[in-house]
Amino acid sequence: MSERLSAPARALNPDRAARGRVATWPAAAVCAAFAAAQLALTVRGSGLGWDETVYTSQVSGHVPAAFFSAPRARGVTFAAAPVALLTGSTLVLRLWMCALSGAGLLAALWPWRPLLPPRLLALAAALFAGLWITLFYGPQVMPNLGSAYGALAATGCLVRVARDPAGAPGSGRGAQRRLLAGLVAGLAVTGLMRPPDAVWLAAGLGCAALVAARGRRAVVLAALATGVASGCAEWVVEAYVRYGGLTERLHEASAIQGGLGWHVAVMDQLRSLGGRTLCRPCTGPWQHRSASVWWLLLPCAAAAGVAVAPRARRVTVAVPAAAAVAVAIPYLLTVGYAAPRFLLPAYALLAIPVAQALGRVALAPGGRWRPLPTALVALALCVHLTVQLAVLHGVMRNNRLLSGKYAAVAARLHAQGVRPPCTVSGADAVPIAYYAGCASRQTGGPDHSISGPELAALARRQPVALLVAAGAGPPAFASGWRCVPLPSAPEPDGARACVAPEPG
Repeated sequence: MSERLSAPARALNPDRAARGRVATWPAAAVCAAFAAAQLALTVRGSGLGWDETVYTSQVSGHVPAAFFSAPRARGVTFAAAPVALLTGSTLVLRLWMCALSGAGLLAALWPWRPLLPPRLLALAAALFAGLWITLFYGPQVMPNLGSAYGALAATGCLVRVARDPAGAPGSGRGAQRRLLAGLVAGLAVTGLMRPPDAVWLAAGLGCAALVAARGRRAVVLAALATGVASGCAEWVVEAYVRYGGLTERLHEASAIQGGLGWHVAVMDQLRSLGGRTLCRPCTGPWQHRSASVWWLLLPCAAAAGVAVAPRARRVTVAVPAAAAVAVAIPYLLTVGYAAPRFLLPAYALLAIPVAQALGRVALAPGGRWRPLPTALVALALCVHLTVQLAVLHGVMRNNRLLSGKYAAVAARLHAQGVRPPCTVSGADAVPIAYYAGCASRQTGGPDHSISGPELAALARRQPVALLVAAGAGPPAFASGWRCVPLPSAPEPDGARACVAPEPG
């Protein structure tokens, strides 16, 4: 097997390579449909979730920055900054992120054009874009989709460096330098979005390079190291500026995530696929099992794609499969909870071998469609898409309900005189403070940034509200504050906001 992977591929036929470059419209059409689907299904009426308010507030010109915890990286805040700096409109921000997600998918597929027939490349794009997870997070200010795009682009560049023999058409020194630059850029994007993803991706691609990139291993490994270093540099520098060092930040990040270690989270991921955007703790029965069938079939389909790929395309299909395993390992085996978005980089990479497997079923050796197998594949994909859209409908309903509750609580705080500049603390303070235009400060927990007496002293200078969960009373430092019930708060009925006396 290693001999197969390391054997030099046949030179790309220049006419075929030219046709691959020209016939990009099927993949571009899928990317356009992906953006249009977001506009129809996930942009309208959606509100910012908890994590989104944290990321957006870092660059917002209208809301104070929320506490930025150790595991987070600032890559997605850079993507949102051009709009967040200018306007506080969620709709405009959603439209901007939607446009970026469509363009980003096309950019991630671009290195793959000479490697796959246009129909297979478009099918791979559709497989990834049709997941409810991809559609839901497309217009969101969240880092995982950007990490997936960087991983897909970097892997495509590495495959082309590995399989195009020196001197083949389109593989001269200039082309090779551009591909290596693309490899560095893809890894850098992943590192900016999710530093751990970049490290695991580089490990997987490094192993693939040792096997497949014969004669160019040193330069490829150097490009991998450069990409990881450039992408993670900001996160590492911030570790020394804000957290006392890299080791300290990693330790704090692990603590916030519940302690990284040996945690088999396969069942947690299965439970989350029914529409739970965060499964922590991931207990209870496994519901909506039909929504998980595709996930159980995914490894088999990817392995089949590698097995049935033509010899000249085996590296093209095997490398993304190996890289997908590498980026999935930490979320399946080291994190004690699940979120479907964690595996978006793996899904983007596995779309390549799965498309190869489906193409082998539907297409005859000469490239003609086989009517009955094609009809069966199309039927299976339609059923799969129907299930994905049904899950997405439920997820979007929950998003709109929750963001509506946040907005209602913010309106109640405004009615009680809590207006900018102001501070909100307590249960669900981070998203509610964003909706109210206030700063969020916590007196305990992983977001601890102020003590109770300090919060009471702050209340003598600006409006302060303390959100108290149902059945709980205010702490001693807020014993004299006026408490009012909250309308349909994210906490159960009975939650209150304790508002400090007006300053002065």
